[in-house]
Amino acid sequence: MKKMATSFQPSEPWRHALALLAQDLLRRGAAEKTRHAYASDAGQFVRWADANALAPADVTPRALRRYAAGLTEQRQAPTTVARKLASLRAVFRTLVEHGELAQNPADLLSAPRKAQRLPRVLKPVEVAALLDRIPADSALALRDRALFELAYASGLRAEEIVNLDLASVEFDDERVRVEGKGGKTRIVPTGEPALQAIERYLARARPALLTGDGEPALFISKSGRRLSTSDVRRRLRVWAQRASGVADAGGAVAGVSPHALRHSFATHLLENGADLRSIQELLGHASISTTQVYTRVESGRLRSAYAQSHPRA
Repeated sequence: MKKMATSFQPSEPWRHALALLAQDLLRRGAAEKTRHAYASDAGQFVRWADANALAPADVTPRALRRYAAGLTEQRQAPTTVARKLASLRAVFRTLVEHGELAQNPADLLSAPRKAQRLPRVLKPVEVAALLDRIPADSALALRDRALFELAYASGLRAEEIVNLDLASVEFDDERVRVEGKGGKTRIVPTGEPALQAIERYLARARPALLTGDGEPALFISKSGRRLSTSDVRRRLRVWAQRASGVADAGGAVAGVSPHALRHSFATHLLENGADLRSIQELLGHASISTTQVYTRVESGRLRSAYAQSHPRA
């Protein structure tokens, strides 16, 4: 008879460490998806540590390097290895903060070099080709026009868009109240085209989509429920594919994501004179170093313009 597989049970010291990590992430306001990813990555390491008879206090930088090397030998991508090592830093940081370890062995561990990929950025004419050609001929089209106008006008993440409620848009002050990562709220200005598109959607489309009273979500599905991020990505693909055939867009809009609209928002602000600190606040970045990726985008654009225009380039 075939023996049933049993789920892995960490040793008591590691169960305690994982519980502390879960409590710490919850206290810091980490999103549920983040908490799940950290628990999964840390659990994978704990399985390896228990197999090698290593309690938390026994883990050294050398042991962590051996673990990281094993991940690389499994041909895991550098981004995946870096994410798994970040979860280990969090585990040991929590143990240090609770006084159960003197130092964090993962602090001395360098992450693998990741390929520096610049974010996808649309040109203003491409954004116009995408947005201006979403027709006002159905409730879903009116909703999508309002949604993507707002995404570009205020630089919102897909998760932030679907979490907006009716009360999130402040029409008189021309701004939107956004709940970002870690439950942090920020106020972001939004433009007149986006506000007008939202007003049309609220007047002509949302009542047709609503199936009952009490749904607070700003953007709802055809069944009257709050949209999901996969809904947003799927609808954007539909409109991007249509816009990609437009001559003045150069066929470059296809394959665009909600995050590309966010990147385009930030890059267009930078190109037109906005400073990085302001862009950081608008995007809701915790660190200015995250925002600095847009200086590389702008630098790349300037190099391209130089190469094409300067007679001695």
